[in-house]
Amino acid sequence: MNGIIIKSVELDSICDEGGIRAGDCLVSINGNAIGDVFDYRFAVMEEELKIVFQRGDSEIILEVEKDQYDDIGLEFDTYLMDEERSCTNDCVFCFINQMPKGMRKSLYFKDDDARLSFLSGNYITMTNMKYSELDRIIKYRLSPINVSVHVTEPELRCKMMHNRFAGDIMDKLRYLVEAGISINAQVVLCRGYNDGAMLERTMTDLMTLWPGIGSVAIVPAGLTDHREGLPYIEPHDATSAKENLELISKFQDICLEKYGSRMFFPSDEFFLLCKEELPGPDYYEGYPQLDNGVGMIALFRDEFRQATQGHKCKRRKGRRVTLATGMAFAPELTKLMEIFMEEFPAFDIQTVGIINDFFGHNITVAGLLTGQDISKQLQGKDLGDELILPRVMLKADEDIFLDDWTPEMLSESLGGIKITFIDEGADALISAILD
Repeated sequence: MNGIIIKSVELDSICDEGGIRAGDCLVSINGNAIGDVFDYRFAVMEEELKIVFQRGDSEIILEVEKDQYDDIGLEFDTYLMDEERSCTNDCVFCFINQMPKGMRKSLYFKDDDARLSFLSGNYITMTNMKYSELDRIIKYRLSPINVSVHVTEPELRCKMMHNRFAGDIMDKLRYLVEAGISINAQVVLCRGYNDGAMLERTMTDLMTLWPGIGSVAIVPAGLTDHREGLPYIEPHDATSAKENLELISKFQDICLEKYGSRMFFPSDEFFLLCKEELPGPDYYEGYPQLDNGVGMIALFRDEFRQATQGHKCKRRKGRRVTLATGMAFAPELTKLMEIFMEEFPAFDIQTVGIINDFFGHNITVAGLLTGQDISKQLQGKDLGDELILPRVMLKADEDIFLDDWTPEMLSESLGGIKITFIDEGADALISAILD
């Protein structure tokens, strides 16, 4: 059977009234074959549609007129309407290769899908993308696209990614940029591999593609304790962090003078490693690389000031709560809560940084903490009335930690403490504390 199988049809929709039902196959719209969500979404934008379905050996043709943005009422098994495209690289720094065995299967899937880059902000390497696929990005104006560059020197890129097709990254980036596609780039910096002179070359090369490449995040490789059989990578420390910040700053100054933008943005972790004061909000130029941990602390500080001012006029009954987060952010959060308690003296706020024993102590972000580590390190502590945790600790579509602990399991292990998960941002945190 040709086409994409329809999972369900919305009641009283265009296709429902046209007699289409679950199990039928969508074959084409206006003569264009439908292969995935982008083919489908762009096709149904037309106001006059000739839709071809297949039911068994029979062909069904539905001709409709509609407003441009009206949906036709079809649901499919997956959002992409086909399988996610997996990564064929074997990068020396790949986090998935560093995860312990025995975790749920979905955690070991490596995606490298341009559609998810556009829809969800995922980063792709483009190592195995043919130019026909780049043409499809251009055709549908899938912009911006997020690209994991890492290094532009062809031989080293092939070596770091264990992929002989990885060396043409600059050609592919230029092809997209010249067609008007905007790109956010990422460099995962591995000490002894793509730092130093290689980082300098990478930044020099990427500068030639401004403004098509509008921002480049430079982040340290995340190294767990589960690297058995993998190449050795020396973790970044205060010395290497300072050296990298100085090099990046040199290129920022060049770009500011030439383009009016810094273009290159180091992640917060580099500043924390060498204990340098983090820049203010203006440094991050609108936070284009926030999901890479670039400017998160500066944004939180700014939001915190605004949020506390917004609540100052309200009288509050105090209470005692505990905040738990990753070790990277814990010192900053502790300072901010001290300021908070000066403004709201009736409140007693305890901040606890959780050490990541599950993945290793080099992993310091909240989003990679597990239920068992949180439970073990909060045992015996007086947690007060409530434990507040960032929602990023949980799976996006399910209330479960990376180690399959549930919030209920964590609460029970801590004597039945009430646990509240909050979204990112200072306002959400302060509202949760004051609520």
